[in-house]
Amino acid sequence: MLDLFNGLLSLFLSHESPKAEMLRSVNWSSWLHTVWVQSMVIQQPDPQAEAAVRQHLQGMTALNAPLNSQGIWIQSGDQVLAEHDGIQPLPAASLTKIATTLAALTTWGPSHRFETLLSGTGQVENGVLKGDLVVQGSGDPFFVWEEAIVLGNALNQKGIRQVNGNLIVAGSFAMNFETDPVLAGNFLKQAFDASLWSADIATQYQGLPTGTARPQVKITGSVQFQPVDVLKNRSKLLIRHQSLPMVDILKAMNIYSNNIMAEMLANLMGGGAGVMQRVRQTTQIPAGEIQLRNGSGLGIENRLSPRAITAMLIATQRYLQPRNLTIADIYPVMGRDGGTLKGRVLPPGSTVKTGTLNEVSALAGAMPTRDRGLIWFAVINLGAGDLEDFHQQQDRLLQNLKQDWGTPSPLPPSIQPSRSTNLGRLGAAERNELM
Repeated sequence: MLDLFNGLLSLFLSHESPKAEMLRSVNWSSWLHTVWVQSMVIQQPDPQAEAAVRQHLQGMTALNAPLNSQGIWIQSGDQVLAEHDGIQPLPAASLTKIATTLAALTTWGPSHRFETLLSGTGQVENGVLKGDLVVQGSGDPFFVWEEAIVLGNALNQKGIRQVNGNLIVAGSFAMNFETDPVLAGNFLKQAFDASLWSADIATQYQGLPTGTARPQVKITGSVQFQPVDVLKNRSKLLIRHQSLPMVDILKAMNIYSNNIMAEMLANLMGGGAGVMQRVRQTTQIPAGEIQLRNGSGLGIENRLSPRAITAMLIATQRYLQPRNLTIADIYPVMGRDGGTLKGRVLPPGSTVKTGTLNEVSALAGAMPTRDRGLIWFAVINLGAGDLEDFHQQQDRLLQNLKQDWGTPSPLPPSIQPSRSTNLGRLGAAERNELM
């Protein structure tokens, strides 16, 4: 697939002229349509898009935000419609998760599931595990109360109601976005024993299917962390738990812009440097336009150009489409999903990712239009003003483009979720395999 992405995104390799941009020689993937290839040769700015960008910049100037700290890129297909400092790397905040998302997809694929294993170090007699219970994680960033409750029920199905030993945490195990293994293990211990539940756990339990049992697994010992090597050949596998598929993990991460989930995924790929390497291999984005220190976007050290952000979104869409998915399967959709889109006034059906730091407000994604098809965009606004004012300027920019180009009816399949539900069901018992 790398040749496909290299060809698709080669227009991002040069930026010599705002009016015409000849592509460098590339090795085109054989299945790219000839018309697509030919259409990538000449760049034609769009007067309506340029007028909308000018209005946005005027609005930012009125908010005392310096023009050299505003980056914009608007594109349809291969055609760059308008831009302002589009190749300048700027603090990208949570738009960094666009890089983490693309890297995760190309590393594991959308169907990948993380495994969490439960093992015992002793025999089970009369409902009692005479030994330690071992939980070994492999990096599932979305293991929460619902998952733990149903996993506890699986232990009950195995005939285990008490553990006369410790709960041993091994591998990369996190729970409720807590990555400290002992703290995460204490969450798990609490979830396994309904007599220890807090009001918060009981609330999450209410979201599980009617009739779901309340687990009764009492662990008499403490929670401890041990390296996997120390446990080798000491335990017997009891249950194999599979996470939600990667596509649902990414959707949840992006809807709520969850930093812990992003960091967990990035760390499994070598941190910010590993994410950056994978993205550059996929897209051939120039090195200066992607500078990552982590996978979440926390801190101003993560810098991306609007052009690079757009390139990553297009690459993600091109990766997903042959797999019967779209970016709407992994990013929040205006009018359908909440999270960070709550309170925004964006055109309905737009699929976007937000980013926010103390003096950074960013927005990127795809917007369906009647006259220009699918519009790809990235906006990064920096300044010391009220971020809500920045949000309004971004919303107004897209609303102006929608007014100029119209809204398609119905929305094209390329911008709609392909899955029957936006998120897989947390706490699905069928993802627990009793050994």
